[in-house]
Amino acid sequence: METTSSSRVGAQTAEAPAPAAAPAQEPDTGPHSDTQPQEPPAPVPAARRTAEGFLAADFPWYGLDGAFTGPRWLMQVAVAADGTVEHGSTGHGDEPSARGEIATGEKERFAVVITVASNPLRRSGDGTGVLEATSVASAAWLAGSGLLAYSWPGQMDHSLRDDWLDQQTEAAWELADDLAGEDWSTLSLPVDGEPTPFHYRESEFGWVLAGSTGSGVHLGAYGRGMSAYGLGFSAIADLGSYQ
Repeated sequence: METTSSSRVGAQTAEAPAPAAAPAQEPDTGPHSDTQPQEPPAPVPAARRTAEGFLAADFPWYGLDGAFTGPRWLMQVAVAADGTVEHGSTGHGDEPSARGEIATGEKERFAVVITVASNPLRRSGDGTGVLEATSVASAAWLAGSGLLAYSWPGQMDHSLRDDWLDQQTEAAWELADDLAGEDWSTLSLPVDGEPTPFHYRESEFGWVLAGSTGSGVHLGAYGRGMSAYGLGFSAIADLGSYQ
């Protein structure tokens, strides 16, 4: 697998939770714009603002199954140049932050599930090249880099974190490209009720896993404070359950 921008699906920060929207400042230009000025609308929750992107996908989205009873929320989706939705994430538990435990002293408990569309080799939107097919390695890369985005080594100065993040992100890519290596073990977890093999690894920052489903998508996941061994995944029947 080439380490190119086309093969590294989601190398952007699309997996971080969307920031809160600021109140609208523009005057009302709708059907009642000739009436008295109205109060600015309240900020729209992240889940409501991002649901449109999820609904535009032509593949099923996955999250933790019904055994998980904690909070759920939508994260952002990644869209190709031609408008095709390529992957996206759903969050479960505490909404993580980069500084997390270091800043608050409290352990965060979260699991993020990444759904990656299974795509064969295909031409780029501008017709000038071929995009690499997505694979389990794509899901592993997204999960590994996603976990790093919410990790901050203890005693590390703010000015050094960017360099550390670049180095560790490159390492995460190399690990994703070698799923048969000794850094990974095999873990069987239910997907839509069926036992499914996953590649799994742990680090001081949390855990990462990746596998494929029978419904045409690859799954990646990462988390901290929640054991991966007791998790199960299922297709999301109602995006409204993610708020």
